Amino acid sequence: NCTVCCCTLANKIFMVLFMVLLIFAILFGNLVTLAVVLGTKHFKTSQGYLKASLAVADLAVGIFVVPLSVYAEISLMLTDSAPEWTSYNSQLVSFHPCNVIGPIFAGCTLVSITTIFLLTIERSIAVLRPLHKDSVITRKRTMILIVLSWVGSFFLAVSPMVFSNEIALEYNSCSRMCNYALGTIGEFPSQAWNILLLFPAFDFTLLGGTVVINIISLSSIRQHSRRRKHLAESECQSTSKPTFSDIKAAKTIGTLTVAFTASFTPIAVFVVGNVLGNKWCNFSFFAFWILASNSCWNVIIYSVRDQK
Repeated sequence: NCTVCCCTLANKIFMVLFMVLLIFAILFGNLVTLAVVLGTKHFKTSQGYLKASLAVADLAVGIFVVPLSVYAEISLMLTDSAPEWTSYNSQLVSFHPCNVIGPIFAGCTLVSITTIFLLTIERSIAVLRPLHKDSVITRKRTMILIVLSWVGSFFLAVSPMVFSNEIALEYNSCSRMCNYALGTIGEFPSQAWNILLLFPAFDFTLLGGTVVINIISLSSIRQHSRRRKHLAESECQSTSKPTFSDIKAAKTIGTLTVAFTASFTPIAVFVVGNVLGNKWCNFSFFAFWILASNSCWNVIIYSVRDQK
């Protein structure tokens, strides 16, 4: 298919260069995040472990998802024929690369959303209930939640193939990625329609809750800042108030939420439109790669918002 990314040789070269640079940006940024979080005692906290989990999910996109697209596109550009597996879906063979890469991308996306939600909960407790922070937020509870988020996210990622034999995985010629698709030709089955809509429904439920909690936390921070201007210095340092570090971290998580919501929204629009029968080939390319690019934004947000 002739899409905006690959109608000409120049567009193809630009697309491959973008993918390669994205791989390096994802690997470098998230390896730095892991090195800082896991290699510094100051960051070995519940918030640090959640950020490490987010970095691992982003790393998986840079290690597994994007390189497969680079391989397929370079093969197509150099030999004028894409790898054979790009021409059929996962239902036609015993093993298809997208059987692995597709769930990895979907699962890591869900892990990222769940982790941002958990980060928001952790920061809201630190801001709204600073005296209870240490007793409620513990490393053990955080690790349990991280494990549950990974297990639940990847279960949801493979559920379309588990619960419907109409859904397969294929290398999509529009998005240039492994995507969920109909395994058979014909009218869209209602069961598959409902299963595919689980993704945007789950994601926007969590993102909506995250936005609401962030608004409550940031409103509390704003009120605290106003009170601090009118109180004496001794009262400002009361232990019942959130610390400057907690406030800074809460604002950083708010920025992460906005960035991820903006990057995921095009995918949700595309999924709903696809379910309704719209192909939107060019739009699907930008939607999927905007989401993939989000995997290198977290470390940039950390660097800008919390340089210490």
